[in-house]
Amino acid sequence: MRFDEFPLTIGAGYTPRIMIQAEAVTKTYRRGIHEVSALRGVTFELPAGSFAFVLGPSGSGKSTLLQLLGALDEPTSGELTLAGQRLSSMTSHQRDNFRREQVGFIFQSFNLLSNLTAVDNVLVPFLPRGVSAELRSRAIELLNQVGLSDRLDHRPNQLSGGEQQRVAIARALLKRPKIVLADEPTGELDSQTGADVFRLLRDLREQHNATVIVVTHDPTFIQSDDRILRMRDGRIVEEPKT
Repeated sequence: MRFDEFPLTIGAGYTPRIMIQAEAVTKTYRRGIHEVSALRGVTFELPAGSFAFVLGPSGSGKSTLLQLLGALDEPTSGELTLAGQRLSSMTSHQRDNFRREQVGFIFQSFNLLSNLTAVDNVLVPFLPRGVSAELRSRAIELLNQVGLSDRLDHRPNQLSGGEQQRVAIARALLKRPKIVLADEPTGELDSQTGADVFRLLRDLREQHNATVIVVTHDPTFIQSDDRILRMRDGRIVEEPKT
């Protein structure tokens, strides 16, 4: 099964050469009377179609960076440009549209809706606009690809943690996003299913020029041509390969 067997127009359009550009990005949170610097002058760029890993110890700023890249939050200072658009120039509505149409999230918390089946959880981003038979067919095929062919009608409380993770992965890939942000996407999966998930991510990159950014503690699936962002104390300590 190839992603391009099912046409889908959402998120289609101009793809810039540089998909992500961060210039001296900082992020500071206030906790009571104290300020916590999560990011401290982060600068890097990733061309469209990059497969990048963000590595670093807990508390190094990896998750904060991922939230900014998904337009879930704004930098305290500096400039972040996503798919040719400066985050600082986007309205709240534009950021919402950008997330919905151009970004696929795979978070550890899964964020599945308890009253929906696995298939409908994959289709959640499209439910407000209506779901065609073709789109539903592709959602089912994605669930088949991640090993859930016998769990299509199960609700989250009937699924294991690893199965819920696979539903979340299928949901993120369904719209063929320009940017995929994955936070420990194989943390709940066995090694074979983890390999299958990375195969899907790499297929999406190759067939649709998606830019994939993975936060992980596990270097198992890193390949020689992948880009690496190593973080420590809110800073990039190793630039991605060019």
